[in-house]
Formats: sequence, structure tokens, C-alpha cells
Amino acid sequence: MTAYLPTIGMEIHAELNTKTKMFCHSKNDPDETRPNVNVCPVCLAHPGVLPVINAAAVKHVLHVGLAIGARLADYTEFDRKNYFYPDLPKGYQLSQYEFPLVSGGSLAGVEITRIHLEEDTASSVHDDASGATLIDYNRAGVPLMELVTEPVIHSAAQAGVFARELQLLLRYLGASEANMEKGQMRVEANVSVAPEGMLGTKVEIKNLNSFRIMERAVAYEIERQTAVLESGGTVVQETRGWDENKQQTFSQRIKEGSADYRYFPDPDLPSLRLSEIRDYSIESLKKAVPELPWERRARYLALGVKPEDAELYTRTVEIGGFFDEVHAVLKDKEKMMLASNYIANDLMNLLRDTDTRDTDSKEIVPISAERFAKIIDMAFEKRISSRSAKDLLTLSLSEDANPEKLAEERGLFRVSGTDALGAIVDTVIAAHTTVAADYKAGKHTALQFLIGQGMKASQGAADPAILAELFKDKIGS
Repeated sequence: MTAYLPTIGMEIHAELNTKTKMFCHSKNDPDETRPNVNVCPVCLAHPGVLPVINAAAVKHVLHVGLAIGARLADYTEFDRKNYFYPDLPKGYQLSQYEFPLVSGGSLAGVEITRIHLEEDTASSVHDDASGATLIDYNRAGVPLMELVTEPVIHSAAQAGVFARELQLLLRYLGASEANMEKGQMRVEANVSVAPEGMLGTKVEIKNLNSFRIMERAVAYEIERQTAVLESGGTVVQETRGWDENKQQTFSQRIKEGSADYRYFPDPDLPSLRLSEIRDYSIESLKKAVPELPWERRARYLALGVKPEDAELYTRTVEIGGFFDEVHAVLKDKEKMMLASNYIANDLMNLLRDTDTRDTDSKEIVPISAERFAKIIDMAFEKRISSRSAKDLLTLSLSEDANPEKLAEERGLFRVSGTDALGAIVDTVIAAHTTVAADYKAGKHTALQFLIGQGMKASQGAADPAILAELFKDKIGS
């Protein structure tokens, strides 16, 4: 049987974070719900109007290029991409063809072909009641970054890793929120299957509005094309969509080639010589690039953080920032590993349970790093038990008080006095005489049960090591 190799290339569009649209002063507001309010004569293509290039959008794309180690263009220009569709007011789209802003580079082990700027189209709204299609031009003209990869991806899982890493990079750079549910990031996959060493026929899958859907669509398309080839058929070059209900792709149209768009340089926009613009110099651009996702991930791993926790701190920037604040207070590596366990597990569970974790808020952790560090100090020094530390953390999320004061008021400090613990041990033995007899007869697992009962009776405040010694002394062995 012939072995077939899937080859995947990605085309990803991301709406950029700018105050205004790509070629006019209309507001760029992805949260606007009223139709056709962020429009003007330029983005509605009234006769005689002239576009102006949005400098911030250009800078965003250059930042992405710098982050992935790509070549930044010196010369660039905008082209008219001609095709008629109701969501294009001008009858063409302003894009970049021969001279993209960014070429080359790599991300998550995937080589990049190019990144260029263009304008977004309007939104089509289908009215089921009337059967009509309405057009909302609020989105028309919004700055859109398009990234094209080399066809070097060979699985749906690898495609998913790449797309998620790009979303993370865009958010770190402040270039885009890249929210797929809002359509701020749109993923298209070009999939081909052929015997290894040969080129297959490329099929484009569009309208993939989540990473999971993209991965399922790519996996399905690989299976579909393989089945076609194994049955002696021929794969047709086309554009396909994804049917979520049927969990399969479906044919939409025969794929166009670049010649069908009749590209030519836009006569109304100036070409740019970026080296002559101070704001676009490499030195100026580098100053605006923060710590990148893979750099942050590597930093956490170097500290000894578990890989899954490092990924949490990298992807959830606010939680990673809280970890950094706690680290600045504690400094000690062993204490920080304990702190990381509490942040990644107990704190995250509490934030989810109390619905406190709001990714739109800058204060998603309602406890200061100093107070959290104090709880870790007490747990590390065994002044409180693990159970008490968790209880104290829960209390600290809702009560504005010093953790030591809370521990004192709630009796959470570890009980180590033999008098107090001796009374607990006597009570446990009296309540479980059979288990105590089992231990005395040599059944050592019975001791763990008795210690557990002692911890329960002390509400987790007892020192288990001292309890063990007291039980041994009282019962004998």
C-alpha cells in the first residue's frame, strides 16, 4: 500500500489594534453592534476620495516580523486586488502582492513565506426571515494582517500548535486581540496529500472559526484526500468549507489563481521606502517589542517550573505576572516551587469557582503578591498545614486582612504541643479501639488511619509527625 504524506500551509488573517481603519479616519471598533455607523466616504468608496496609509498598522506588522526573525522590507507598495463582491465597496481590495512588508522568518518551527497588510471587507448578515443578505460596512477597511506559511506542516496537531502560538504572539505585541469568536483572527488551511516525495493537489479550507474546528477540518481533509487517491481518483483543486453538524468538509467553489485578481499598484497610495522613516527603523521597532512568549516560557522553565505550569503562566499573562510578583517577594527557589504549585492548582481553582477570573480585568487575582507570599512562607516553615494554607488562601481572596492575623483568628496555625495533641490522640484511640488493636498487633497501615482521624479532629492543624509519635507511645507496638 502506498504511504501518503499530508502537506499543509496556513493562511491567517488578523484584524489589527488601531484606533482607525487602514486607509481612512473611521473608527476601528470590533465591539460596535450598530450597523453602518463607523463609515465615511473613503471606506464606502465615494467618487473622488483618496486613501491614506495607517502608520500604526504598518508598525504592528513590522513588530511581528521582527519577533519571528524575518526580513523587513525596505521598499513596499499597495496593490489593487480586483474581484467583485458585495462586501467590497470599491470593487477591489487594497492589499500587497509583489512587495510584502515581511518575508521569511519562522514561528513554532514553521517557516513563514510572507506577512502583508490589506483592508478587511464588510460583514454579510443573512436574514433567515426574509431570505435577504444585508451588508454592514463597519468592518470594511479595518486593517488586516495576512500571514502565509510555507507548506511545511504535516499534521492537524502541528497546525493547531502554530495557530495558537501566532495568536499568543499577536496578543503579546498588542498587535491584535486575535479573538476567533469575534472574527478578529481567521484561519484557512491549504491541504494536499500525495505519495512522499511528490506534490499533491492543494485544497483550501475556509471559514474555520476555532482552533479545534481547524484541527478537525484538516484531519478530515487528510482522510478524504487519502481515500480519493487510494480509490484511484483525482483530487480537485478547490475551496471547501466545514460543516460542523456533519463533521466534514464540503465543496464551495473552484479555487482562483493570482492571475484572476489582476493585481496592479494602487495609483492613489504612495510607495514606501521604510529605511527613510525614523519610526520604522530597526532600533525604534526593537524598543517596542516586549518579552516574547517563547522567551517567557523558557524563563519559567529555567526557574524549575513544571512545563504545564510554565505554559499556563505564558498563555495567561495576568497569572504569569502574578507569579513574577510573588517571585520578586520570595526569591528563594524552593519557596517559589511551592508557590507555583499553589498558584497553578489551588489559586486557579478558586478563581474559576468564584468567577473572579475575568480576562478583561487587570486585577483578576484579588490578593496581593505580598500576602500570598506570606501564606507560602508559613506553609514552607510548617507553621500551617497544607490544608490550612488552602483555607487561608480562600479566606484571603474575600477578606482584606493580614494572613497571619486570619490564621490566628481562625485557629489555622499548626498545633504541635503534646498536651493539646495528646487529648486528640486519646479521643481517636477511644473511638477506634479495633484499629488501635490492629496497629498494636503489627498492622502498620492502621497507624495512617489513626493519624488521618487525628488530622480531621484538629481540622488539619496538627503536625502529623508528632501525631504519629504520640500514637506509637500511647498504643505501643
